[in-house]
Amino acid sequence: MNKLIIKNATELVTCKGNAPNHGSAPKKGTEMSDVGIIKNGAVVIEDGIIVAVGATNEILSKFDEKNYEVIDAANKAVLPGFVDSHTHLIFGGYRADEFSWRLRGDTYMSIMERGGGITNSVRATREESLENLVEIGRKRLHKMMQFGVTTVEGKSGYGLDMDTEIKQLEAMKILDAEEPIDIVSTFLGPHSVLPEYKGKEDEFLDFMINNVMPVVKERNLAEFADIFCEKNVFTVDQSRRFLKAAKDMGFKLKIHADEIVQLGGAELAAELGAVSADHLLQASDKGIQDMAKAGVICSLLPITAFSLKEEYARGRYMIDNNCAVALATDLNPGSCFSNSIPLLIAVSAIQMKLSIEEIITALTINAAAAVNRADSIGSIEVGKKADIIILEYPSIHFLPYHVGVNIVETVIKNGKIVKL
Repeated sequence: MNKLIIKNATELVTCKGNAPNHGSAPKKGTEMSDVGIIKNGAVVIEDGIIVAVGATNEILSKFDEKNYEVIDAANKAVLPGFVDSHTHLIFGGYRADEFSWRLRGDTYMSIMERGGGITNSVRATREESLENLVEIGRKRLHKMMQFGVTTVEGKSGYGLDMDTEIKQLEAMKILDAEEPIDIVSTFLGPHSVLPEYKGKEDEFLDFMINNVMPVVKERNLAEFADIFCEKNVFTVDQSRRFLKAAKDMGFKLKIHADEIVQLGGAELAAELGAVSADHLLQASDKGIQDMAKAGVICSLLPITAFSLKEEYARGRYMIDNNCAVALATDLNPGSCFSNSIPLLIAVSAIQMKLSIEEIITALTINAAAAVNRADSIGSIEVGKKADIIILEYPSIHFLPYHVGVNIVETVIKNGKIVKL
């Protein structure tokens, strides 16, 4: 039996909620400020599952240290593993030249309209073998774990055809089986419109719904379905049609919503009961209110706004209006080639005006809910998986204070220390 005790944590950050179903529900509004800190805390883990949580003196009176591997976390903070709930981690090629164009003043949409953007990544990803995509993805996953990420969502969407969409999802399935980090897969077939489908978007959606999606489902390659609902990409009506078909086929729903233009994607997410709506830079007041009422998680991606030099999503307003907010990196080759959790924390605190407690909630229990895993991860509670990180400093306040620097010292996944 694999047995581990973490003791003497200066701050044991449980992220435990107060509701009867606290173990599986995201936190909304003011609840996000409560991260359930236990001073001088301890955790007992057996076979990868948390079996006891509490003050160190209380825990050690009930469990004999001699029977466990022991980590002394004195002068350190202990948290749930981070969940990166929105990434595009499997792709071929890079777009560094486009980043320079944007610095020069070109817009993301103008680059897309002249054949760059996602179309460039599609060409490169189609050319990569499955084996190469697996190895590329493996390196990215290892870097994610160094930042304390123990579960990650990954999307397809750089194929826009049958073979490459399947290839991306197969790469994630292989990596999920082979690597310690858990991968939650999302089918994002309608990520863009290739030049040959301009004006024929409905025909393209028919292909994705009738040809590709059934194969994804039959081969159990994705849990979620997603679409880029945006001006000059897919309309609200087209997004509704795709997502309804996905829901009927048994997929849970996500949506790229209101990133560049206020189109009504947030309202659509609430209407369809999506698990999350992501980006939301331009989400309307009504859309935010609708999502709060419907329980849609607002997944915000501030490093993307930072990289695009756009205004940030109104995270402060969303929390103040009782939304459940999650944070994610949006790692991708175009608008955000970064998986940096320290940068994400810094931007969220300094630019979006979120407290460190709200940021931690957004990166743990709420992000876990955004990938339908809050019943098993996202907080340090009895019965949950032992996905835990230990910081080299005694307080969570060092996360934004040590600006942009990784302070994760130890990563524990399923109760086992990961070699970083």
